[in-house]
Amino acid sequence: MKFIYTIITSIALLLASTFFFPSEGYAANGDVYQVGGMVLNVRSDASTEAPVVGKLQAGDQVVEFQEKYGWIQTYYDGKEAWVAKHHLRKIGQMKRVQANEENVTVKANSTNIRSGPGTSYPAIGSSSSGDTYRLQKTEGDWHQIVLANGEYGWVASWLTDTKGEPIPASNESAATVQAPEQQASSTSSDLTSLDGYNIMLDPGHGGRDSGAVGINGVQEKMVTLATAHEVAEHIRDAGANVIMTRTNDNYISLEERVEMSDDYFTHAFVSIHYNAFPDPSANGMNTFYYSQTTDQQLAENVHGSLASKVDLQDRGILREGFRVIRTNNAPSILLELGFITNANDLAIIQTDTFKQQVGEAITTGLQNYFQAK
Repeated sequence: MKFIYTIITSIALLLASTFFFPSEGYAANGDVYQVGGMVLNVRSDASTEAPVVGKLQAGDQVVEFQEKYGWIQTYYDGKEAWVAKHHLRKIGQMKRVQANEENVTVKANSTNIRSGPGTSYPAIGSSSSGDTYRLQKTEGDWHQIVLANGEYGWVASWLTDTKGEPIPASNESAATVQAPEQQASSTSSDLTSLDGYNIMLDPGHGGRDSGAVGINGVQEKMVTLATAHEVAEHIRDAGANVIMTRTNDNYISLEERVEMSDDYFTHAFVSIHYNAFPDPSANGMNTFYYSQTTDQQLAENVHGSLASKVDLQDRGILREGFRVIRTNNAPSILLELGFITNANDLAIIQTDTFKQQVGEAITTGLQNYFQAK
């Protein structure tokens, strides 16, 4: 948001930082290898002539599911892939243990299943409301669950119900491979209506102020506007009165945006932005707040919901003095929903699925916020 850069690029390398798991049908007790001190090509077949589908960095780990001609087959970006074994060091083996009779049922749609017990671990899949899994163990606020293919994943306990009865095999659901839950939410049916609340959405920039300029000339002002329109529909569906600081490509000063918030007796102000940086590897989303008294709880609720639903790197919640939130009398937050100068972020941002997930997440975050007040 703070920098204007036009970066022309066409390829983003997807770098894996943890285990690569199959989505179904493979043995669970594969050997675990670590990449040595070099960048290692990941290929579509067990041959140096096969196309490169990605790269691994020193310290990345892979699980072997079969070996052929000195190559091991693993999974990369959810697909079968091959790496040369002589560049790898064996460090252990995946283990299975018997699951207990408790099970957990997911309460929220698009809930991330992670490789470890925390939001810093990458998502290895996602689950929908009503999906049920056997509970392996609990660490803090996270449940380790047994997936339908026998592998393990972790899900935030606040997104689940835990019960003691066994689950029918037909209810087990395999995770689908796809990639921060700080605090999340129940399904909207469990939450309060937003009826009677005035929610102001602020699509950043507009008119002569293009905001950041990203890959292929994408302008932040147009992406924020498209996202805000989608978010508005979701919030209206939950009963709120939605006001937008702009509904088309026109210029609105920062002072005018804050004045509008005051004029409409806004109950929550959400400013939508996208980030940019000279280094195209910078990626992920942030939520910013200013007042620890009026803004911080709103930031935590909305960001937690976004982190549980949106497949972007979680850069966390930060305190900053952006004018539209610093001088605003309403509880206010500013969202940076990914980098338009990062090829992977931009590819996600431009999908209808992303805008829908953001709309659902912000709505649920608002419901959680007002329910707790």
